[in-house]
Amino acid sequence: MPSKFDKFYTTTGDDGTTGLLGEGRVKKHHPRPEAYGAVDEAQTAMGMARAQMQDQEAAQVILRTQRDLYQVMAELAATKDAAPRFRTIGSDQVKWLEEQTDQYGARLELPREFVVSGDSMPGAALDFARTVTRRAERRVVKLIDEGMVENVWLMRYLNRLSSLLFVMARFEDALSGNSNVTLAKEE
Repeated sequence: MPSKFDKFYTTTGDDGTTGLLGEGRVKKHHPRPEAYGAVDEAQTAMGMARAQMQDQEAAQVILRTQRDLYQVMAELAATKDAAPRFRTIGSDQVKWLEEQTDQYGARLELPREFVVSGDSMPGAALDFARTVTRRAERRVVKLIDEGMVENVWLMRYLNRLSSLLFVMARFEDALSGNSNVTLAKEE
């Protein structure tokens, strides 16, 4: 049964503020909503890429990272006191990203020259998601540097995610057959 909403809006943000997870509200231009907003943009860009991907196994990897990003957003939206209740991103998730990056990277042969985005639609979409992820990473680094967020694994996660997105873009480019990036020959 579909959920029933009386309204799809609250009007509580009409004063230019947004609520945090925990006590308090901040201006919408505060570094905290800037950071979780950038993460939300990244996960949405990843969804646009995933919808175009040729390899469904790789698309499932992207889907898992999108779900992880909701956890990142929750912790970023939480006040310092409430943040531990929302903390799920740590070394295990970063290690998983490294494993996925290594696994897909081993399946590629990259050219010696710089790779320019646009050899395939899913590859270009993944590259776009990568650049948005880098912006989100910069916003999270600022929060950590300013002492608003304690979990350094959040910035490490976003850093590794951008590497995975680069490799996935090249993988999709190789699958397209329209790229100088190719699949590695199986031994």
